[in-house]
Amino acid sequence: MSNDGIARRGFCLVLAAAPGAGKTSVSRALLETEPALSLSVSATTRAPRPGEQEGVHYFFKSPAEFDAMVKRSEFLEHAHFLGRAYGTPRAPVEAALAAGRDVLFDIEWQGHRQMMAMLPEDVVGVFLLPPSLPDLEARLRGRGQDNEVEIARRMAVAREEIAHWDEFDHVVVNRDFAQTVAQVRAILHAARSERRRQPGMAEFIARLLAG
Repeated sequence: MSNDGIARRGFCLVLAAAPGAGKTSVSRALLETEPALSLSVSATTRAPRPGEQEGVHYFFKSPAEFDAMVKRSEFLEHAHFLGRAYGTPRAPVEAALAAGRDVLFDIEWQGHRQMMAMLPEDVVGVFLLPPSLPDLEARLRGRGQDNEVEIARRMAVAREEIAHWDEFDHVVVNRDFAQTVAQVRAILHAARSERRRQPGMAEFIARLLAG
């Protein structure tokens, strides 16, 4: 339901990017300023990091548990990335969309492709690009968390990720963080007002014309 009382179907805002291109920071900024937007909680086979909570940041699964969920078709999308498995549980997302709530996804191109196949009318994809590859490498080095081998691996993954930019509805070059957040927010608000996502609009129009 929208703020004006018109019934609305929610949608999936998929934000994807090469490692280090800023999608996690952009996601956090959106969630801080868009109370009607919620973050999809993924399942993963990676170990929890300090401060991460089960069911809040991720659903932490063993490889065997994750594979069993795949066999039961419990994921909207799932993928392997940098040696770990990630997936989006289907049931909570479908419930949110039916209730008119929008869900944000911080996933990779493989996940976006699967979600487009599963929910073709409910996905809006945004791909973030770095200004240049040297800039991206500098961002990765600036984290101070990875050795040379890991940085080289992430740069190789980045090149593969960027090659899939043309599968997305929107492409944004992340030169300035504030401007990037504003651009993605504009995409979010535009998608909310699309006619096909407002099944209650016909009833509203009928009341409007009758009055």
